[in-house]
Amino acid sequence: MNITHAYAAQDAKSKLAPFEYQPRELREHDVQIEVMYCGVCHSDLHQARNEWKNTVFPVVPGHEIVGRVTAVGGHTHKYKVGDIVGVGCLVDSCRECDSCKEDLEQYCENGFTGTYNGQDRVTGEITYGGYSTQVIVNEDFVLRIPENLDPAGAAPLLCAGITTFSPLHHWKVGPGKKVGIVGLGGLGHMGVKIAHAMGAHVVLFTTSPSKIEDGKRLGADEVVISKDAEQMAQHTNTFDFILNTVAAQHDLDQFITLLRRDGTMTLVGVPEHSHPSPQVFNLIFKRRSIAGSLIGGIKETQEMLDFCGKHNLTSDIEMIKMDEINEAYERMLKSDVKYRFVIDIDTLRAAG
Repeated sequence: MNITHAYAAQDAKSKLAPFEYQPRELREHDVQIEVMYCGVCHSDLHQARNEWKNTVFPVVPGHEIVGRVTAVGGHTHKYKVGDIVGVGCLVDSCRECDSCKEDLEQYCENGFTGTYNGQDRVTGEITYGGYSTQVIVNEDFVLRIPENLDPAGAAPLLCAGITTFSPLHHWKVGPGKKVGIVGLGGLGHMGVKIAHAMGAHVVLFTTSPSKIEDGKRLGADEVVISKDAEQMAQHTNTFDFILNTVAAQHDLDQFITLLRRDGTMTLVGVPEHSHPSPQVFNLIFKRRSIAGSLIGGIKETQEMLDFCGKHNLTSDIEMIKMDEINEAYERMLKSDVKYRFVIDIDTLRAAG
């Protein structure tokens, strides 16, 4: 019997604890992956505690997965045993709607299948994620990790990397553009790195003066303390694009006024409670836009990985053991991590 060892939450108030399950049989186009590393995303915590009110328990979180291929289905052609690969936030989609046909599976009009807490399109069973010793995924939703990247540091690219790359790419950030990144956490630190690598003039907004030095180390040309009204006012009407990564309720107007005419602020952080409604005047008098962006499709995620390989970009990580995950969640709530926890799944394997 092929038993997978994992960590799961049994209900919204329980801590994650050891859990075992039997994975599905290998299908013709499947890839079986021995998980090496799994990043810890804030959405993992939201799901484990049912804060989005859609969790099916038991839940095995984890959608920033890097591992080694150990078996492939009979008609699998993209990967072979031994390849180092990644799995991000989605493992299937309808493949037939307009969004899927345009390589935008994250916007699948029939709903994509999440790497965990999703519903398998064949069996209807709930999917389990990367806090586990292995995963089985259709080859079309598996990604190739550039050989020059540290696999542990590459794991968070599968969510934090693509979540920031996709809007920067879509809104054509590059040389000659002034770009703001709001927040320096798991998403924000990748936003700074990627925008810098794209050649933009990067300004980091943070409420913490203690992050000024680190922001510049990561690639910010300037760091603005967003609580300082005078500093903020110096940048009025100057930004082409602002990527707002903050997942807490806050005033959007202070950043909207910094956009030049036709500038866009894109939100990727999802707060528990909605932001206060922005002033319409701030939008209509400069034809400014507020937008949203959700991860990326498989094609774009591979483009992001290749871009990071070219520029040697990985996340700044703190490695943890599997049995340290509950402590990591508490620290994550306090923003006590620089900048992404990554689980060494060998520690789960050893315990199992």
